Amino acid sequence: MDANAVTEIVGYAASALIVLSITQTSILKLRLFGFAGGLTFLIYALAIGAYPIAVVNVIGASIHAWYLRKLIRRKAEVFRILHVAPDSEYVRRFLEFYADDIQGRFQPEFVHEPEADTITAFTLRDMVPAGLFIGEQSGDGRVEVKLDFAIPQYRDFAIGSYLYSEDAGLLADVPATSLWSTASNPDQAKYLRRMGFAEVPDVPGRYERQVDAAQAA
Repeated sequence: MDANAVTEIVGYAASALIVLSITQTSILKLRLFGFAGGLTFLIYALAIGAYPIAVVNVIGASIHAWYLRKLIRRKAEVFRILHVAPDSEYVRRFLEFYADDIQGRFQPEFVHEPEADTITAFTLRDMVPAGLFIGEQSGDGRVEVKLDFAIPQYRDFAIGSYLYSEDAGLLADVPATSLWSTASNPDQAKYLRRMGFAEVPDVPGRYERQVDAAQAA
């Protein structure tokens, strides 16, 4: 492969990284891909002698690096669980606002039919309502996860990791022994496995996670 072909590949790679950066909903990922794209474009610009383009990308990469440093060094985020009434007006409006995202991509079978024992809780991330959990108790200690949804800008697994941790208190005052959910697509199945759920033998698409006593205390 000659030098011109290699240079062209570097240019295409730089373009791909820049395009990828603007598709990210996570600010951290946007900055990471933007920084990588800027550096790659810098190499490409120097290789073809386009010095004005090189200068622009030095500036762009430096800006991304500065914001990345701020993101990495900022104080640790604070997570909290906020239980709310199943028939809360805010829950209804939240579900209406994100209905297309929930039913079109994540849990198309979800229908909100609140009952008195429905577990409804927001995950607050630095006091922003970043995720919503809705679960139904079955009476035998099992809780069906009807909805586990994070708003677009907070989809980095941090919410789920906290939600199902002992510290969260998601199932406080609920005599639960396990959580279960049905994966409607490969992405959801991957997420459930990452959150500690295991596929139930002989029941395709169903995943279950045992609840520690501390979580249900």
